[in-house]
Amino acid sequence: MERRRDLERAVGEDRLVRRARRRDAAAFTELVRRYDAQLRDLAFHLLGDRDLIDDAMQELYVKAFRALPGFKGRASVGTWLYRLTYNACLDELRRSRRRPSPVSLEEIPEPSAATPDPAETLSGPDELRAALLEMPPDQRAAVWLVDAMGFDYTQAATIMATPVGTVASRLNRARTALRRTLASAELEMER
Repeated sequence: MERRRDLERAVGEDRLVRRARRRDAAAFTELVRRYDAQLRDLAFHLLGDRDLIDDAMQELYVKAFRALPGFKGRASVGTWLYRLTYNACLDELRRSRRRPSPVSLEEIPEPSAATPDPAETLSGPDELRAALLEMPPDQRAAVWLVDAMGFDYTQAATIMATPVGTVASRLNRARTALRRTLASAELEMER
């Protein structure tokens, strides 16, 4: 039963792709609807900033719409969209490094003599997110694609346009760095 649903979904998606390649805006909108949440999730873990994500996603969808007629179908449309998302995020990171980020008055912390409660400094998912954001984008992407999204190394390599061995290497370095960062944060908490 599940296999049949997967087949029907693939056939339906192939029809959507064919229509979207002919510039059918409704078909393209449906493709975007199907993948938007997962693509935004990847962008969030690569960029970590909602404004940057919005900029990258806007760029991604414009590029995807323009490039879709040339989509050859060597990979699934989903893999192709993940690849475009990855590239859009890297482009956005490059651009954001060139412009100063504005700081609002609300973001400036009040000086405090008291030390924070250890429970506030290590808050689980927030600490993990912070540790991920300290990594280079290629390592972050490898961790997120393989460990969080469940892509295998070959699919991640396709998305990142890199050899499978490079994905494995980046993933190994990222996991080691995560263990080290989270272990030191845990030690800090115990003090």
